[in-house]
Amino acid sequence: MIERRSFDGLGGADHGWLKARHHFSFSNYYDPKRMGWGALRVWNDDEIAPNTGFPPHPHEDMEIITYIREGAITHKDSLGNTGRTEAGAVQVMSAGSGVRHAEYNLEPGRTRLFQIWIEPQTHGGDPSWGAKPFPKGDRSGRFVTLASGRPGDEGALAIRADARVLGATVKAGETITYDLDPTRHAYLVPSTGSIEVNGVHIGPRDGAAATEESELRITALEDAELVLVDSL
Repeated sequence: MIERRSFDGLGGADHGWLKARHHFSFSNYYDPKRMGWGALRVWNDDEIAPNTGFPPHPHEDMEIITYIREGAITHKDSLGNTGRTEAGAVQVMSAGSGVRHAEYNLEPGRTRLFQIWIEPQTHGGDPSWGAKPFPKGDRSGRFVTLASGRPGDEGALAIRADARVLGATVKAGETITYDLDPTRHAYLVPSTGSIEVNGVHIGPRDGAAATEESELRITALEDAELVLVDSL
């Protein structure tokens, strides 16, 4: 089963400095039919104006993955971590027992990103933060695991969830596949480009919610950049 969730039909908000679209219920957007997909709880498509951002605020018991699509984000937290993560890189914050952080776009242009929240398997634990570049060339024609709590995913940023976040770039006309346990949940979003997933058309920044599928067969209708979450 593949359900297309069109970008135009997503919830959203425009705060001037922040333009956001929400694939799932978040903040003032509430849809009881879209409270998450497996352990995936939040997928926000954010555009942040230059020299603005999110002031210090708390989180706990959530794995927060930030996929930078354009520009860069600068992170500061109550653990003393500071870092700038730019397009082509990913950052992960395990909120654990509690952490405060701020995220700012200190760049001269806009920053566009996906912020993905995944529910952890256990509550509590020491919070942590990390970031890593994943060059798009290394993801050409295949999925690369960006963040994972599953065994064997060496080289990925660690999260405390039975889930993985993957990225791929696919050229127009190219087809790639992803093997999926039918009992698990997959959520796929093209950051750019249009694709077909098991014959279902998915446009740029649409969501494709999949379950009870043993394979995702993805054909790029135009050059595409893909982000996929596979979770219980």
